[in-house]
Amino acid sequence: MKTKKYYETIKIKQESYYFECALDHFNERIRVDYYLGNVAMLIERVEALAKEYKFTKLIIKVRNEHLYSFLQSGYMIESALKGYFQGSDGFFVTKYTSQDRRNSLYWAAGDDIVEAVLKSDRKNEKIIPDEYRIRRAEKSDSKKLANLYGQVFQIYPTPLNEPKYVEKTMDEGTIYWIYEKESNIVSAASAEIDFGQRNAELTNCATLEEHRKHGLMKELMKKLEQDLIEQSIYCSYTIARSLSYGMNAAFHQLGYKYTGRMTNNCYIFDKLEDMNVWVKDLSEVVS
Repeated sequence: MKTKKYYETIKIKQESYYFECALDHFNERIRVDYYLGNVAMLIERVEALAKEYKFTKLIIKVRNEHLYSFLQSGYMIESALKGYFQGSDGFFVTKYTSQDRRNSLYWAAGDDIVEAVLKSDRKNEKIIPDEYRIRRAEKSDSKKLANLYGQVFQIYPTPLNEPKYVEKTMDEGTIYWIYEKESNIVSAASAEIDFGQRNAELTNCATLEEHRKHGLMKELMKKLEQDLIEQSIYCSYTIARSLSYGMNAAFHQLGYKYTGRMTNNCYIFDKLEDMNVWVKDLSEVVS
């Protein structure tokens, strides 16, 4: 059986520009993670690639000094990322090639959740029962991690239900922290680190439904943050489902700031979902 192609990373170098991007076939989008050189020529090439692969969404991580150049080319800001580029601010700018992809069916519901989260109490501490054990994951946990992700997500932007893929992410520097109960992994989260730009995305958050009332995810996030601080990574951000009150509330309680929403960003469960962006400057964390 042929493995489903989710995405591929490519690097394009020309005389006037250079960029690194992900061709995200599963989510029908192109995402430029790093670029240098002539912005106008870069945009032209990126849009040609999107057209070639029939992608309906373009995402470019843009430096502050280039922001107006992208806005003048029809891109829009969907979120801001304080300190993303080695301490300098960045932005996720986007463009759509499909009206259906541009229009969200759940935007108002997402607004209601953000409003409720921002009004909620940040000091909502819970006591973790003694039978739960927290630790950093190892490669030997890949099968159990894949099983957890397969149970929690029927559809997910990356193939985390495959042990080999989990191992691959670990080889590339992704850190996982887990909670176990009776030797079974019941909750997990990870930090994908960009050492070049000194930032990290907290992602792959999953807890089995019957264990969600204990606040496990917040404690996993605290462990990941400490790992990042120890490696001098201070820009920490996450992209959370806009319709998940619990996940958005967890990051709000941890001191993350809401900075925007990515429309119809990726497939989770049975549909394209809007994703909220939350950012934290870990250099401001007081030990």
